[in-house]
Amino acid sequence: MIVVMKPHASDEAVKRVTDRAEASGLSVHLSRGEERTIIGLIGDVRIIEPESLQALPEVDRVLRIMEPYKLASRQGQPTGSKVRVGQVIFGGSDFPVIAGPCAVESAELLDEVAKAVKLAGASALRGGAFKPRTSPYSFQGLGEEGLKILARARHQYDLPVVTEVMSPLELEMVAEHADLLQVGARNMQNFSLLKELGGVRRPVMLKRGLSASIDEWLQAAEYLMSSGNSQVILCERGIRTFETYTRNTLDLSAIAVVKQLSHLPVIVDPSHATGRRELIKPLAMAALAVGADGLMVEVHPCPANALADGPQSLLPEDFSHLMDDLRRIAPSLDRTMAHKETKPSCSAP
Repeated sequence: MIVVMKPHASDEAVKRVTDRAEASGLSVHLSRGEERTIIGLIGDVRIIEPESLQALPEVDRVLRIMEPYKLASRQGQPTGSKVRVGQVIFGGSDFPVIAGPCAVESAELLDEVAKAVKLAGASALRGGAFKPRTSPYSFQGLGEEGLKILARARHQYDLPVVTEVMSPLELEMVAEHADLLQVGARNMQNFSLLKELGGVRRPVMLKRGLSASIDEWLQAAEYLMSSGNSQVILCERGIRTFETYTRNTLDLSAIAVVKQLSHLPVIVDPSHATGRRELIKPLAMAALAVGADGLMVEVHPCPANALADGPQSLLPEDFSHLMDDLRRIAPSLDRTMAHKETKPSCSAP
């Protein structure tokens, strides 16, 4: 059962609902958005009458949710959620673009990329400090030093930072340096990690698993939300199919489906979906057209020498052209994008 409070309901009104539910033996999960608080009631909800909750002050409506992902369901929250990452909003009329290298290789490289993507109009900077790789011999990231490099770039270029967290043991360290915590495809069903992330006061980007169904993806989001974190962004990054031409198969239909099933914002990662830089632009444009709430794109100044994912990384100038093209078509889809900078908005020489 879901109790939807009226916009900007008081803490006292929320407490009346939770006290009533807990007195009936139900577990309570709070999901606080920018405007509304949604209260999930877990347990045998037959013991409490919806009308008794509906009569409480500042309660908007009470719903019985049939889907297993009750807090993530659009049935309980018809309007889309907005998730704030720094000063960037995902889920509104803006179309934010996260950009940066797959891995933080050095301070010099990240500085070069951050400056370029900021000038092109990127909304946030990505970079992996901890890298899950298929081969144990591949570059695994710089670890804590990579996080410190990201944090310095954030302050210098005024860009919120996105990086992956792989283990509950690293969570506190990553959360100290990052604005948006990424759960990679391989960890989508790492339920211990998801539960720990539910207790962190940082937004989380949840990538779809390599072979995950939409239902499994949304239930993974439910783990985060039921553990206390309502600031969740979903990321479609392609799924594994029999096709071998591309690295994965980008499921654009999933964007439209998830937007109907869930109120959570959904972004697209065309870099990991294709593994081929020449396909990033057309699929990025398609993602905007199908209703995605943003993009995440890999950018590297010398892809041939990249320590991770060089073939799917755009050159900075190609990223700038992509942003120009997106900026041209966004208004026709009632979306807005950050303007291209005319000079660096940073203290770099």
